[in-house]
Amino acid sequence: MDAGHRFTRDSRLLNAADYKRVFDDVQAKAGHRHLLLLARPNAAAQHRLGLVIAKKHVRLAVQRNRIKRLTREVFRHLPHTEPTLDVIVLARPGLGDLDNAELSTILRQQWQKLVRHSSRSDKGSQS
Repeated sequence: MDAGHRFTRDSRLLNAADYKRVFDDVQAKAGHRHLLLLARPNAAAQHRLGLVIAKKHVRLAVQRNRIKRLTREVFRHLPHTEPTLDVIVLARPGLGDLDNAELSTILRQQWQKLVRHSSRSDKGSQS
């Protein structure tokens, strides 16, 4: 596997404090009927991902694991953009019913929306 496409520890939100920082200071959102992306700029060299796939919204463990695996895979292949972001993906009801192609497409679209929102808020904070 290409080293530039690995999903390393540096690419993850690792503890409750990391998640709390994002939840407490959301600066960009991208929502869809089946999922919500929340983000805030970080000081790291790369984007970091956190996943909240609740059993309440996706009942079967097999589906939760598939969603997490696919989300990490899509995230790994995203282009590096500035500013770097801490991103949390939150599941909403019905997410487990999507097939892999639909989920992948939705994640990419929401990522693009999130990057647009974050670059807008970043420019606004520099003024």
